[in-house]
Amino acid sequence: MIIDCHGHYTTAPPALGAWRERQIAGLTAPEAAPARADLRISDDELRESIETNQLRLMTERGIDMTVFSPRASFMAHHVGDFRTSAQWAAICNELCFRVSRLYPERFAPAAMLPQSPGADPATCIPELTRCVEEYGAVAVNLNPDPSGGHWSAPPLTDRFWYPLYEKLVEYDIPAMVHVSTSVNPAFHTTGAHYLNADTTAFMQLVQGDLFADFPTLRLIIPHGGGAVPYHWGRFRGLAMALGKPPLEEHVLGNVFFDTCVYHQPGIDLLLDVVPHRNILFASEMIGAVRDIDPRTGHHFDDTRRYTEAAGLSVTELAGIHEHNARTVYPRLDTLLTEQGR
Repeated sequence: MIIDCHGHYTTAPPALGAWRERQIAGLTAPEAAPARADLRISDDELRESIETNQLRLMTERGIDMTVFSPRASFMAHHVGDFRTSAQWAAICNELCFRVSRLYPERFAPAAMLPQSPGADPATCIPELTRCVEEYGAVAVNLNPDPSGGHWSAPPLTDRFWYPLYEKLVEYDIPAMVHVSTSVNPAFHTTGAHYLNADTTAFMQLVQGDLFADFPTLRLIIPHGGGAVPYHWGRFRGLAMALGKPPLEEHVLGNVFFDTCVYHQPGIDLLLDVVPHRNILFASEMIGAVRDIDPRTGHHFDDTRRYTEAAGLSVTELAGIHEHNARTVYPRLDTLLTEQGR
């Protein structure tokens, strides 16, 4: 199998965006605020949005299953307060669940959390519980910067986050560390903020001792780990300077990277630097980079082409394409096993 551990519903029907615009308008004009029941999206609309986009490309590229979560840039946790985020997260998570019900062998749901700047992460637990117990979510997306580019939240190693980690460990599900839209003009959302966050999250984990308290917690750092593989020697040296164990002992039992890197040299570097057991196949297709690379004639986000051209053995490639994901996402493994796969 080929499992894509990083997919977002970036092609949701326009009615979703229109409802969100009304919700935002309602923050300053309460009479304009929509009710949840005002959003009406039929199964046929969901099918059209998926079959002409993600499912078409998955079939063309030979991807069997995608871990599917709400659109990352739409999370926008900086908008409104916790109640705003809670209503928005519930709607977006329900849509991903409905897609997974329509295509149970192609999509497994992952949940966004109703985070809000300054809000106790424990407020996210009811939505997390609902998504796992009712929707069968196999993972969540955790935003380390709900402020949208101003980084007002404590580092991921702070006890501030512990209530959420406790629930993730209880459910034995991983979190992908994924920021949302940047409202800081200094940071382009997908070109700077996303990659900055990946790098920042890894360094926070190097500085702290989170996994001494949560030895079974698993975090996925997307987009190939940002700058981490390219500067692996720097991080090794910083760990030494901080008096930490080697990275392999300190973080790599709990931290994983995906293959959302959109050129062959980048994938080759990732595979050369990071242990293969810590790398999971992903594409984030129809995401930040949607064009065709004029140098190759193929889409930038067709990452299977890169992994298959990296000179891996059959066993190594199978680990990255399938088996590592089944280990890091045990609820996904259970789902696939129940399907006879």
